[in-house]
Amino acid sequence: MKNIHWLGSGLSSIPGIRRLASNNYNLTVWNRTLSKAQKSIDHIKTDKVSAKTLNIDSIAENIKQGDIIVSQLTASMHLDIAKICLEKKCHFITTSYLSPDIKKLNEQTVAQNLVFMNEVGLDPGIDHFFSHLLVQELKSLNLSNLSVSYKSYCGGIPAVPNDFKYKFSWSPVGVIKALNSPAKYIQNFEKKLVLQPYKEIKNYLINNENFEAYPNRDSLPYIEEYLFSPQWKIKEFVRGTLRLNGWTSAWEEIFKMLEKQDANIEEQIQQKSDELWKNFRYDNNEEDRVVLWVNLEAKQQDKKVFSSTYKLDEKGSGENTAMAKLVSITLSAAIDLMLQNKIRPGVQAAPSNKNIIDYFFKVLSDYSIKIDHH
Repeated sequence: MKNIHWLGSGLSSIPGIRRLASNNYNLTVWNRTLSKAQKSIDHIKTDKVSAKTLNIDSIAENIKQGDIIVSQLTASMHLDIAKICLEKKCHFITTSYLSPDIKKLNEQTVAQNLVFMNEVGLDPGIDHFFSHLLVQELKSLNLSNLSVSYKSYCGGIPAVPNDFKYKFSWSPVGVIKALNSPAKYIQNFEKKLVLQPYKEIKNYLINNENFEAYPNRDSLPYIEEYLFSPQWKIKEFVRGTLRLNGWTSAWEEIFKMLEKQDANIEEQIQQKSDELWKNFRYDNNEEDRVVLWVNLEAKQQDKKVFSSTYKLDEKGSGENTAMAKLVSITLSAAIDLMLQNKIRPGVQAAPSNKNIIDYFFKVLSDYSIKIDHH
């Protein structure tokens, strides 16, 4: 049987690792701190499951043709791991965004009959499943002359709101810097580029609760990824971040710091990060919450003819935070499918096939994760 090598046993990996270890697979968990890798598999005693100290050279020596390599390391390391997988004829999987560099490996992976799967966690991941199903639902109606609006918002938020309207599971530096990452999307039939997405905040009512949302990254490639019909006129297409109501005013000081862009901005960000980590870090066993909401709407001559939504609202704590469950249980289900040879070869994001998506939903429901569709 193929071996699974899971690289990185951080907070968002534990539930998935524990699930795979319990399923009697051959699994090696690699982590820089060996004790953390050992802890992730301490619920099981079997020769099939082991922990090792993370070292790129050791990984290259230990993996064999046909093995599955799971990279939950920082995104900057994925390309090196993917290249090792090509060299050793191994499969590769990660929850991270699909980078242009990894896309370029597609021909080689197909030629070697390998699966290189990306974007198969929560966001990106479950949001892709919801989007594919909504598009398939609309297409099945065979309607013509449509203008469509697509919105997908996801956010990790504290289960009990605080004054800052947010809490951190790891260093805030990344969250602060991401606020200055440009976003591309479609609004009123026009492509928009915004350099500071947090200035584009909108209010949304989800289950009678007010949220704030802003666009995130480049949404435009997903029009093709979700197989939108070329005949549809796209009025709105946005993938974004969801925050608690009041977040904008609570974070005003941070926005001002980012706008001023003083010469010592990096130093200021680090200082602010240290302060936030001290004051707004999740306590041990404190409950977190994830809300994901995806909607597709279609109109014919300004008359609404279709509107459908998928959403989830999950809480968790300890090892099984909402974020950790949704990211890593989804990832572990994708590994099941790779072991069953149900994923086509090549570089790809989350699957679009309904039967395969149903398998992911079944695994999530085994963990009492509830998906609403209406």
